[in-house]
Amino acid sequence: MHLKYTLLAGAVISAPVGAAELKLGVEIPKLTVAEYHRPYVAIWIESPEQKFVDNLAVWYDVKMRNKEGEKWLKDMRQWWRKSGRELSFPIDGVTSATRAPGEHQIGFSSTGGALAKLAPGSYQLVIEAAREVGGRELLRVPFSWPASAAQTAQAQGEHELGRISLSITP
Repeated sequence: MHLKYTLLAGAVISAPVGAAELKLGVEIPKLTVAEYHRPYVAIWIESPEQKFVDNLAVWYDVKMRNKEGEKWLKDMRQWWRKSGRELSFPIDGVTSATRAPGEHQIGFSSTGGALAKLAPGSYQLVIEAAREVGGRELLRVPFSWPASAAQTAQAQGEHELGRISLSITP
């Protein structure tokens, strides 16, 4: 597995305590293959020691008859071992449909969900993608929480994921 990332610190931005926001850009590359299926994607937070902290998003085929889409979630192996096999689906506020190729923006606020209960410290945002009749890819992007200054970071996938961009504002 090849990991590439850049971490840049920005200027201090004043904001009320607890109003931080994490914005994530996830690129699903357009692949020219004989049989294309949209990838399943899991996005979660880990400690620097790679211990699971919390789920942010899981994209899968939620509309398959008889919940057939759930049986393929285990193809995202790292996420499945750390969290997925313990869950009941769908997960309110976490699961949603797969995404077409292109750039997708999602945001998370510190006033609710996983970020509201995140203790101060260093973390990794982890993105794993797996595609039927395709490959699997995992990227990690380090960040600090809570943000005392604006943070940006990027990672570049090689096949199932494209550019990943992370932006945190305090």
